[in-house]
Amino acid sequence: MKNILVTGGAGYIGSHAVVELLDAGYDVIVLDNLENGYIELVDKRAKFYKGDIREIQSFENIFIENKIDAVMNFAGYIKVGESVTEPNKYYLNNTYGVMNVIEVMKKYNVKNIIFSSTAAVYGDVKCEGLVYEDYPTNPINPYGASKLMAERVIIDAAKAYGLNYSIFRYFNVGGAHEKYHIGQKGDGVTALIPIILQTAKGEREKLSIYGNDYATKDGTGIRDYIHVVDLVKAHIAALPSLEKNISGIYNLGNGNGFSVLEMLNAAKDVTGMDIKYEFIERRKGDPASVVAASSKARDILGWKPEYTDVDRIIETAWNWYKSL
Repeated sequence: MKNILVTGGAGYIGSHAVVELLDAGYDVIVLDNLENGYIELVDKRAKFYKGDIREIQSFENIFIENKIDAVMNFAGYIKVGESVTEPNKYYLNNTYGVMNVIEVMKKYNVKNIIFSSTAAVYGDVKCEGLVYEDYPTNPINPYGASKLMAERVIIDAAKAYGLNYSIFRYFNVGGAHEKYHIGQKGDGVTALIPIILQTAKGEREKLSIYGNDYATKDGTGIRDYIHVVDLVKAHIAALPSLEKNISGIYNLGNGNGFSVLEMLNAAKDVTGMDIKYEFIERRKGDPASVVAASSKARDILGWKPEYTDVDRIIETAWNWYKSL
């Protein structure tokens, strides 16, 4: 397996996958429509095509011109709030787009796909401990539902067409690359780490913390944070398993939970800034604690996260934000 097509390769996670694949010796082809991606994030060693997974005619030539061994699909919309107000946008891209990718894979006899999914497929998590892959899936917004539908599309296609798949359900992704000048950028970012750091830079007046009366150690919600490089290395670790016709669904997280206040205090230490914040009402459907069990990825794929200290994750992101 040598030639990897990365859809959404000009985005935050996709661009990190591209450089890690290249450094691991793979040849990389990038497909992105540049709606939410940035051409400057695409490593010059990769071959770039502008196209859209919603339109087969815009990307089928990639399969004609290149022998593709596997597809990593990062081309997805990810804003939960927007998915509620524009559900069709999410189903067209996140679900129908994946159907298009599989249709072209089938036509050109490409047998391996790695899919970027989300912990949002679990919905309103109620369990006290770690969330395993067999936790019931019950998404509470169109974003999570569109990803869960795509998972089903991939699993059904695997049975019908003999595909191999690795589906990764991400928890909270953060950080930036330490070797390459790539990181998370764009308007409307909703992840906690960028919002905290935007506040530290003075781009936001203060951080709004949703709820301080949860049954947690400090009353604020607890989440699992994984560094983006650790995340994409799991995708690369999955490639040998696909060659052995091993398919699976895997959670990706650190297995450690950090509260919002702990993240805030860590960011204060890293930045040296006094970051203003306020407590506001809880968001509907926000669980008290969501922490991943990632033992399956560790055991089957031999994957192990290197950024287990949340201060390091925040520091890499801060170094990126300071340079913008």
